[in-house]
Amino acid sequence: MIQLELSFDLQRDVISSILKKELTSRATAEVLEPRVLSVERDGGVLYSWRGSTGTTRIGKYDPHSKHNKLLYTFDKQVCVSSCSLNKEETLLAVSLTRQHRQEEHLRPVSKCLTLLIEIHPINNTKVLKAVDCRVRVQFLHPDCVQSSVLESHLLVITEDGYVDQFHIMLTRHDGYRVVMLNPDRLARDRVAEEFNWVQWDCQNQRLYFITCRERSILKCVQFYPQRNCEVVFEVPLELPSNTFSSMSFVYLGFDHFHEEKQEGKEMSLVVFTDKIGSMCVCYTHPVCDRREMRYTIAFVHKGCSKTFTVALDQQTLSSTTDLQLLFFHTGYYVCVFIAGHFLHLINTRQQDLLCYSLFLTGAEACLGAVGGTRLVGTHGGASLLDLQSGRIYTPSISPTHLMEFLRGDWPEAQKLAALQCMMVHKGAESELERQVIDWICEDVMSFEAFDQIQEFILASLYRITHQLSPSLDMLLPYSAVFEKKELPVALTMIPGVKCTPDLLSQPLFKSKGRTTPSFWVELQGVCERMKHFESGPNPRFRTTHTQQWSKQQAAPGSDKRRASCQRHLEENTKKVMSMVDSCCLDRRTVPLFQEEDPQQKALIGLMVDKLREHLSRHLPQLGKKRIDALVVNYVAKLLELVHHILETLWQKYKLGPQVLCLKQRSSPEEWSVFHVMLRILEATKGLCLPLPPGYNTVLSVLGVKCVCRHSFLQFVDQSLLQLTEPFVSRLMKDLDNSDTNEALKFSILKRLPESMLERVCHLWDHPVSSACISRDYVKTRLQNWERNTECRVLDDREHSFHRPDFLPLSYLTKVLLDQEEKTLNPFEEQENVDACFVEETALKQTLIQLGLEDK
Repeated sequence: MIQLELSFDLQRDVISSILKKELTSRATAEVLEPRVLSVERDGGVLYSWRGSTGTTRIGKYDPHSKHNKLLYTFDKQVCVSSCSLNKEETLLAVSLTRQHRQEEHLRPVSKCLTLLIEIHPINNTKVLKAVDCRVRVQFLHPDCVQSSVLESHLLVITEDGYVDQFHIMLTRHDGYRVVMLNPDRLARDRVAEEFNWVQWDCQNQRLYFITCRERSILKCVQFYPQRNCEVVFEVPLELPSNTFSSMSFVYLGFDHFHEEKQEGKEMSLVVFTDKIGSMCVCYTHPVCDRREMRYTIAFVHKGCSKTFTVALDQQTLSSTTDLQLLFFHTGYYVCVFIAGHFLHLINTRQQDLLCYSLFLTGAEACLGAVGGTRLVGTHGGASLLDLQSGRIYTPSISPTHLMEFLRGDWPEAQKLAALQCMMVHKGAESELERQVIDWICEDVMSFEAFDQIQEFILASLYRITHQLSPSLDMLLPYSAVFEKKELPVALTMIPGVKCTPDLLSQPLFKSKGRTTPSFWVELQGVCERMKHFESGPNPRFRTTHTQQWSKQQAAPGSDKRRASCQRHLEENTKKVMSMVDSCCLDRRTVPLFQEEDPQQKALIGLMVDKLREHLSRHLPQLGKKRIDALVVNYVAKLLELVHHILETLWQKYKLGPQVLCLKQRSSPEEWSVFHVMLRILEATKGLCLPLPPGYNTVLSVLGVKCVCRHSFLQFVDQSLLQLTEPFVSRLMKDLDNSDTNEALKFSILKRLPESMLERVCHLWDHPVSSACISRDYVKTRLQNWERNTECRVLDDREHSFHRPDFLPLSYLTKVLLDQEEKTLNPFEEQENVDACFVEETALKQTLIQLGLEDK
């Protein structure tokens, strides 16, 4: 899973170069006991070797120029335990370990000698320390350009538990040579004391330490480009008792002459930081039982810690005796490694569940060819040094192994972790994204524990938006697992691994100056947001809430309020669509964003509105304009992501514009695309996410071509497919009037709403459609004529026929009027009528009806 890229090889980059130079000056050349001493901030490697004449030499390898430079030569064999070079490469600090000879046993000789040597020119050597304990030396390498006053600053860290900073004033001699100014009186400050663990961060010029008096408090000293430094940070830790039996130096060079008395039993503790404002403190627990290993990762930026207890394989344990645990990091993954046992990749951003971390055992838990050798971390844990071979490697997560992991027979929890790593950690690479889409197409059916399409969409959006604003880390969703009512058991546990979570105490930030590095400002902001978010309900945006908001919009209310909300949502949609259009003009293989889709556009506007409201509630300090831009960009990226998936599918199966022609028969490639699109529709519906306008039209066209007509109508009735006006129009135009197509068209028309039916019915060239159109037209014209005649006088009746709009209607109206004129009106008086007879008859009928005929 971890690939190691060779960045430095002592044999290749140093020894071969030294041999070439020395062979030109003498008949024989020999390089004995080559050792890597330290790695400076610029990546330069300091090393030592013993020549054939018994001298000890110190050199530097420049990784940029690929050149080696001899720094200093001791005229006898010495044991270099620590070494550092200043930024100008004029001063060399060396700590020597003395090996006593027999004749020196009775003489008081210090075990360690610390020297400050001028190397340009070599004319002065200053003894800084002569003590009986180990000493580490480290020059400061500030970011800023050197001021007019030449000055170097050197840290001297002793095993007795104190750190001194020497301020070395320099001056130019003979116009170009830099020498120490008054070397006998060097200014010195005490930086820290009474500690038993110390770590140097060369990249950020920080010193972490834990004092003996306050065993559980981790402190950090930040060094600035000027002479000053200050304690900027403190955090309490729950460390095991008897944490350090001896002084522990971390990332302060490599002492090849110090023998570890209790190898594998000493506690390891390292601190990893990231520029985005994350800090992890990793430490092991004492080995009480060789059947298991315990280690803790304290996520300072998250305010919590997790202690892992891992059961070790007894068969492997019987063949190995070294249980030295190694911590290193790759991006935002902390890696925990024991050779031959396990490799644990812990996600430092999404540590809520174990399923977001990779745990490997067996053959997968190795670091390539160096898995069984002695490795130590260097350069802040971002690189690894093989002490035996003198090779330095840069570790990274292998995307090839991740893809093999996705396609292999692994538990679903581990596949989810691999997918998250691919999309969030490696997803910026287009080729990897294409491979993941191919994997989704190959195994499109969702797993039991998670939906890979939902995870792909949310993880990709999380990566994109987090690059724009890291403050959204706790507010935007990165996984669909938390949308489930109950978490699957498969995602909450890893066989053989027990996890115990705990809360951390709040860290204390002491620095108040304007020159405080941005990391501490960002970390403090992250911790304050975490504290604020923990005081209330879960602040992460839930996409499924959009469904409830949509129902509220459809609830009864005043027409004025509903119209105002509708205009507001339309404005949101216009902003999103304008951004999408500006980004997608160069790729139009799939015909999306080209039609009106009221349902999807309403969902787009609604999601923008609610996401804006969510961010404004939790991050008001960002400002209205910034939040609006982030929200519009988020929804636009969502639509572009779905579009990108379809574009990849079109290219994968080599589909063209003929796909949307209903006259052509479907192909296996079209069926595969339809299947994937149907799964995308299902996944987005499950999360209530909008789709690009036109998606339902393309899906319906493929559905008509790829599935039988009965199944297609069932998909429509179950709301899996939506009948859009462009789709129905294409259906009416492209398909002929065969019996099968005629039945399909009638079935489609029967399922259309009346408003759409009126608009698309005239597109079908069919007698039934024509009859329907004629009836509707006649009905409309009669209604219009009736309204018009009410306003006219009867004398204008004949005049109205001189302007016929529709001849069949005019003729029908004339016939009806003629018949009306010929029909007798029963209420008009007729000639030859006996009025008396009518009266008597009416009276007789009245008596009969009243029952008074016999009286």
